Amino acid sequence: MRTLITLALLSVLVMAATCYVSIYSEQPLAFSDPFINRRRANDFIQADTRLEAIAQERIRERNKAHLERQREICEDYYPCELYAFRHGYAAAYRHYFGRRRTK
Repeated sequence: MRTLITLALLSVLVMAATCYVSIYSEQPLAFSDPFINRRRANDFIQADTRLEAIAQERIRERNKAHLERQREICEDYYPCELYAFRHGYAAAYRHYFGRRRTK
């Protein structure tokens, strides 16, 4: 009797394993058609917009505005920076670097 129950359980397990229908069994195998059309290929490969944004930022860093360059020069010189806190960076740059002192 014990062997009959074991044999019945084993046959149910074998039947369940071999007769299981999944979504993958209904699809064609990948090696039958290795190429996909262009629309489906673009679905999972997206252009990386972060790299483009980084490149644009680097271009903006190289081509700084005239006033931005003046402000950075003034920030590097401490007395000019102190003057800028009271009168603004444009006035501070003119005060310290605006006129060239030649002897």
